Parts: sequence; C-alpha cells; structure tokens
Amino acid sequence: MTELYPSAPTALSRRTTLRAAGGGTLLLGLGLTGCRSAVEESAAPAAAGAAGPRRGGTLSVAVNSDFTPSLLFAQSNQSLQQRLIYNTLTRYDDRLEPQPELATSWEYAADGRALTLKLRTGVVFHDGRPFTADDVIFAVKNLQNPVRAAQLRATAAAVTGFEKRGDHELVLKLAHPVDNIFDLFEFMIITDRNSVEEAFAGKRLNGTGPFALTRWSPGAGLSLKRHEKYWQPGRPYLDGVEIRVVPQADALISSLRTGQSQLSYSVPGRNLATVAGVPDLVVSEYATGGGASYLGVNTSIAPLDDKTVRQALAWAVDRERILKQVLGGYGLASATPWPKSSPAFTEAGRTHYRHDPGKARELLRSAGHTRLDLPLLHVNLPGETALAEAIQYDLKQVGVHVTLEPTDPATAQKKLISQSMPALWTMGHSFAQVRPSTLAVSAYPFNAAKNTSRFRSEEYTRIVREAWTSRATGAEANALRQRITDTLLDEAFIIDLAIRGSVQVASKKLHGATLNKFSYLNLDDAYLAG
Repeated sequence: MTELYPSAPTALSRRTTLRAAGGGTLLLGLGLTGCRSAVEESAAPAAAGAAGPRRGGTLSVAVNSDFTPSLLFAQSNQSLQQRLIYNTLTRYDDRLEPQPELATSWEYAADGRALTLKLRTGVVFHDGRPFTADDVIFAVKNLQNPVRAAQLRATAAAVTGFEKRGDHELVLKLAHPVDNIFDLFEFMIITDRNSVEEAFAGKRLNGTGPFALTRWSPGAGLSLKRHEKYWQPGRPYLDGVEIRVVPQADALISSLRTGQSQLSYSVPGRNLATVAGVPDLVVSEYATGGGASYLGVNTSIAPLDDKTVRQALAWAVDRERILKQVLGGYGLASATPWPKSSPAFTEAGRTHYRHDPGKARELLRSAGHTRLDLPLLHVNLPGETALAEAIQYDLKQVGVHVTLEPTDPATAQKKLISQSMPALWTMGHSFAQVRPSTLAVSAYPFNAAKNTSRFRSEEYTRIVREAWTSRATGAEANALRQRITDTLLDEAFIIDLAIRGSVQVASKKLHGATLNKFSYLNLDDAYLAG
C-alpha cells in the first residue's frame, strides 16, 4: 500500500426535518460509549464556497459531560477530544477498510501471526520529540496494563512480541490470528511514553495530534491550540478549539442558537426538531451507527438469573416508541446490537423481539412471577433520563415496577467496568460498528470473559473465541457471527433497544468536521467560513 492521507468519505446524511419529534436522546459510548463509524464529511460540505478552506478562528464545541482522565484509554462519551490531541495508527473507511494515519502501510504474515507496520516519518509530539516505533510498542503495552480501563485490552494482549527494524518499521508478533487488529489501531491513541502518568491524571496530554492542550478546567472544559509542527502539511486550519461543558440541555441549545458554540453531538432528541428549524444550524446523522441504547440485566441477581424472565423484559419494551419519542426519530429500532453497515446485521435479528406485553406477561407467569420490584440505574442527563422513564413505563405494564436511580456519567462508567451495577441499568454501548468479534471480546456489557451482567457461559466464550481468532471469510464467517447473535438474543443479558449514530448539530459556518469509528472528533480539515 502506498503512503497517502485519504479524504473523508461521505456517509453522513443531512436532514433538515425529523421523522418524529419529542422525547430525549441517548448519549452514546458508555461501556462502549461511545460513539460512531468511519471518518465522514461534516454538515453542509457544499456550502463551503469556491474560495476553499480558510485558516484561523477558534471552534467552540459544546459537550454535556467533562473530560475524565481516568478514562483516557477507554472509549466513552468523554472521548470526543481523543483525535484532536492524539493520532492513531490507522482509520477505517465506510467499508471497514483501514486507511493510513501514523502507520503508512502494513503486511500480514501468511499464518496471521505477525504484522509488519511501516510508520510515518517526520512526526513530532507537541513537545518536539520525534515519533518512533518505540511509541507504538509503548501504546500497545499501555493497553495491556490492567490498571488502564481499556476495552480492547484482549486484542492488545494478543501482541506477544515486537521486532524493531529501525525507528519507523515494526513487526508485531501475535499469539494467534485476530480479526480485529485494525479496530485496535483506530482505538489506540499514541500518547507520550514519558508523561503517560501525567496524562492519566489529567495534568499533561502530549500527543502528535493537530491540537495541543493549553488548559483543562475541571467542570468547564478543555482549551486547545494548533500544533504548529503537525505532520499533515497546512493542517489544521483552525487556530484552536474550545470544548465547553454545558450539562443543561436548554443552555447547550442556547449556545448553539446564539453562535456561542458551533458544534455539538449532545443535543437531546426532544430538542432536535427545534434546532433543525434554526436557519444557521444543520442537523446531520452518522447513519452507519456508532452505538446503541440498551437495557442491561445483572444475571447474578434473582430472578434475573432466569433467562425466561430476561426474555420477558425484552418483549416488554416498545422499541419503536423509544426511537420516535426518545431518540427524536434518528436511528433504528433493533433487538440486536448491529447497525445495517455491520456484516452481522440481519433483519430477522433486528425484529426478533417486538413489543408484545401479552407475551412478556405470559413468560413472567411461566417463571412464577406476577410482579417484580427492581432498581434501574441510568445516567442523570436529559436523554438518558428520558430513556429510563420510557423503559420504566413499558415494564410497569407487564408487572415489573422499577425505581429509577440517577447516576453521574463517571460513576456509571466505573460501575459498568467494575461489574457493580444493580439489577437493571440503561446506558449506551458501542463496538458493534467495527468488526463484530470486537463487541464480544471488548465491550464491557458483552465481554465473554468478564461482562457487566456477570453472565457466564462456556458456549458463549467458545463461540466468541472462535469468531475472534478465525480467518474465515464468506459463508463461514457469517455463520460464526450468526451464532454470536443467536446467543445474545436467547440469553438476553443485554437487551438492545435501538441503534444510534451520532447526531451532529453544527453551524453552517463550520465545514470538514468528522468522526472516526469510535466517535473521536477529527478537525484536521475543519474550518470556519461564511
């Protein structure tokens, strides 16, 4: 493969009206969290005008939760800034084909147990230190460290050796073939090995990305300035970026309407119809799906240890109503985690569980229950609260009475990772938008080795392992994916509700903002004009 820096594909769809209004929105990426698909073209690309990109200006991005240093190496709804400060080795296009970033080319060994990477030359960190193969070795070992909260640790751990061939060529030795190594490469930020503990504490974020951190004000946000020695010539166009924490939905929308902020992915679904009507704003959807809303079930708590009860919950929830009223009409009601862009997607799987309160009550009775009283944890942001209330209403109709437990985002994420959730919870997950095996080996809710639901199954573990290490293609690969899907539907320890891509609200003055598969914001080509 020759060295290149490809332009962004164009799967992002522009919509000025919504299919339905009302409700809130689910903010994705938690447990993922996060967060979308391939790098894509920003809202209103055609409005750039013949003059082309303009240099200068500071972009203000409104978010509803603060940067959490302890989650720096995890994917969550606090990951938006990752690609601004750091680079990754590769990035996917819309066909899940890896494209060069800090790695310019790669070659697999015939047995799938080694991968040779050629690395980009002339790259420097914000402090001026050159990027070398040692930084890639450190990045992999960093994710292997159990102290780090990192969903793709299993894939990083499959790398068992390194062979340096100078500063810019590296061979990764693998314990066995893995079909999601490029998921790791897009997920894994290349951080400075000399200051990683300072980064983990939020004191110093030294990367090779287009912007350098100048200030983190806890609770207020991040201030970034252009990296003058960025490896991509002439980039970035912007002088800087301000990521502003605006947790209240009304205040966030006001900042967009007044031009105080020019970009956000945090507008609740009930408000999307309102902002879509603002002449200076464009609402766009990353339609390939970067996450999903779901109902999580702790299988170690009776009677949820009975899959019949879990299946009853899956039949009780009205996914179409959640899509329309809670997600503002954006997304896809689905009983499986897979977006339509995934090779694991099937229409039969998507519609496996429909809204059938009668069937839900029948299953509960067959398990010996007419009434259940359970807690339901949710993140205390407007969209998540609206989702929890919708689930609460549906479950009540079948005799399952839930008490809502609002929780701040950082605490919810920690409970997700530590397997300390109550009987029920609702959040968002990601990792279904990349290689299907990644969901089951990396996402906290689904991880076959250790998941939030405390679900254990030798059969599930065996199926996941086979899919992850297989080099199968075609019908054989499809069969492996289907076995994972069938297990998820039958066991119902995670009850998927709706697939959701990131919904971008942006000023018409902004051009070229994109997201990668893990909802890392890419502003290399972004500029303000008009």
